[in-house]
Amino acid sequence: MTKEITTKLLVIGGGPGGYVAAIRAGQLGVPTVLAEGASLGGSCLNIGCIPSKALIHAAHAFEAARQQAGGSPLGIRVQSPTLDIAQTVRWKDGIVARLTGGVGALLRKAGVQVHKGWAHIEDGKTVTVQPAGGGDTLRVRCEHLLLATGSEPVELPTVPFGGPIWSSTDALSPDVLPRRLVVVGAGYIGLELGIAYRKLGVEVTVVEAAQRVLPSYDEELTQPVLDALKKSGVVLHLGCSVLGWDEGQGVHVRNARADEFALPAERVLVAVGRRPRTAGFGLESLQLDMAGRHVAVDAHCRTSMRGVWAIGDVTGEPMLAHRAMAQGEVVAEQIAGQNRRFEPVAIPAVCFTDPEVVVVGKTPGEARAGGIDCIDAAFPFAANGRAMTLESTTGFVRVVARRDNHLVLGWQAVGQGVAELAAAFTQSLEMGARLEDIAGTIHAHPTLGEAVQEAALRGLGHAIHI
Repeated sequence: MTKEITTKLLVIGGGPGGYVAAIRAGQLGVPTVLAEGASLGGSCLNIGCIPSKALIHAAHAFEAARQQAGGSPLGIRVQSPTLDIAQTVRWKDGIVARLTGGVGALLRKAGVQVHKGWAHIEDGKTVTVQPAGGGDTLRVRCEHLLLATGSEPVELPTVPFGGPIWSSTDALSPDVLPRRLVVVGAGYIGLELGIAYRKLGVEVTVVEAAQRVLPSYDEELTQPVLDALKKSGVVLHLGCSVLGWDEGQGVHVRNARADEFALPAERVLVAVGRRPRTAGFGLESLQLDMAGRHVAVDAHCRTSMRGVWAIGDVTGEPMLAHRAMAQGEVVAEQIAGQNRRFEPVAIPAVCFTDPEVVVVGKTPGEARAGGIDCIDAAFPFAANGRAMTLESTTGFVRVVARRDNHLVLGWQAVGQGVAELAAAFTQSLEMGARLEDIAGTIHAHPTLGEAVQEAALRGLGHAIHI
């Protein structure tokens, strides 16, 4: 049996972009239906951003306890700690449950109809939803259709997911900790999880096809991460490709000299990227314009078909939850009659390695490649009092600005806790700040944020503390 309903807006996908769009549309009085086949919150809340940061925090706490057991310079002495990984996973799952439950409550408050089921597009105005647990099919007729289907991990043909071959999802809920883990891919996902597992006491080896870690970031920014990896005992095989896997020998690898060797491992984490989720729900029936593997959209997040919108990972890079959220608000407000465009000056990118990495706007290399005469100035955390008290003086804050008028073009930072500086970095670009604006703003002492002010002062040629 098939039931039919009509609505002004139908959102396919309840991840960060989809649920934010639905909530905002509901707040604005737009009748809205949201279809989600799995769990509200999408990859980010359930199997991505949130659970990975929970695992990273647990790993950091365990490592800190182990270091204190060996004799801490702070004078703290504890017995050697043990880890109950099952309890760690339960704690992580509890955080996820609270957040996804909160999303559901917010959707109800906004008056959004949520249907748990798998959507299939019949045409640009009609979608069927098959309940995940069985039952009557729902046919939804809508005026506006929003695609927010997200992305999925890329699988390597030579080491397909399953059994001992983990995707990032599998790595977030281990039943036991492997003794040896090989991570394929030294991008942010592979390194975030690889570092966490190393802190949990696992022997970690990373294989990367490029010649350096975090290849999408500039080398000066990633050098402190590389140093930390080596110091922690993570083994790196850079410039290498993975040929396959067998239980007896492990991961078969070929290096740049065409030498082949095997890396023993109980588990293999494949983290070579993500791709837009465009298959399995009838998207091809719309014959939308595509840009490679993702749906092409304009500055309004409109697709090539009138009344069909797309946001988030399905529209390509950067595949970041906060980008999807911002796009979701833009779409909802346009459907409600407002004049909106998605044209941010900058979108922050954060890598939660140890140390953390933040990039907002243009790097020095990007600015100069664009023909801009620029200033770049860095302030090291080794000269920052707060960093010293946190026992983390590795890294720096760097600012990039035009030489002629000192307009800030970009910020980069690497160090403990620098993720929390991302908002200030992004806001300065959105507001068109100049070096003088940052340098003349009083920054609280002692904080890591003082390095932001000092970088701007250094760009002006009169840093105080270096």
